[in-house]
Amino acid sequence: MTSQRHTDDALLDATRDCVLEVGVRRTTLTDVAKRAGVSRMTLYRRYPDVRSLVTTLMTREFSALLHGVEAGGPTTGTARARLVHHAVESIRLLAGNPLMRRVLDLDAELMLPYLVDRLGSTQVLVERFLVDALAAGHEDGSVRPGDPKTQARLVLLTTQTMVLSIRPATTGLDFEDLLDELARFLDAALT
Repeated sequence: MTSQRHTDDALLDATRDCVLEVGVRRTTLTDVAKRAGVSRMTLYRRYPDVRSLVTTLMTREFSALLHGVEAGGPTTGTARARLVHHAVESIRLLAGNPLMRRVLDLDAELMLPYLVDRLGSTQVLVERFLVDALAAGHEDGSVRPGDPKTQARLVLLTTQTMVLSIRPATTGLDFEDLLDELARFLDAALT
């Protein structure tokens, strides 16, 4: 299991390097295998195509980023304040993440299914965190009553727009000013 995990990490690291260098569309399984130092067959056995490899990479990368925000965030204050802090910090880091920026710059259409068709695994992870945070907010009285699943979905859809629409969002506006306004918006919406 450890050697497979090591190989999977090496494959995903190589994929990340390729995507950062040439984008998703120009990344090939052959290039990834060569960069990872494995045979093409090893790669083909684990991932049938570049899209599945990139999807797995994005899930790994963004899940780690989000777990880091949660682990490094405040542990005191109201559940609402913690949720707002985590949301804003996650948006700041996701918007500045080199992989996310490269995908949005060169291959933004890859994100379309996650906007119009279905939730991706990272979105599901975020939504689970939000449901738990909102339930904690209901318990401590800092979040207005409501169905946590419904509230979580709305917070998810509202905040992901800041990442996926970073170029138009920041046209003529400072990103930090937008994040400050997002914090006030979320705080008011959940009060």
